Amino acid sequence: QVKLVETGGDLVQPGGSLRLSCAAAGSIGRIDTMAWYRQTSGKQRELVASVTASGRTTYADSVKGRFYISRNYDERTVYLQMDSLRPEDTAVYYCHDEVLTVFLQTLAPWGQGTQVTVSS
Repeated sequence: QVKLVETGGDLVQPGGSLRLSCAAAGSIGRIDTMAWYRQTSGKQRELVASVTASGRTTYADSVKGRFYISRNYDERTVYLQMDSLRPEDTAVYYCHDEVLTVFLQTLAPWGQGTQVTVSS
């Protein structure tokens, strides 16, 4: 199977920066789209940013110009650089990949989540 492990969540002051990482491990043949979602209590999980295998990126309007998604193909890792953080960015952040395994299974695993808190 495939497992995603996120790191980088923390408490940060408004205007600060954080970098989240998500590493994929397991029987991976290919990773297509890699994405970051976030969720706050009582709300639906929302897409923050995604990057395709060809490098095309998309962003939620609320984070455009502040957050940047990137991926390292060799390390099977996706990053989310978050700058100019606001209190409303406070959430649990999840990574989510589209994976084709070496057994030709299509999987869409989620990470366990990492807490980002923006507060003074």
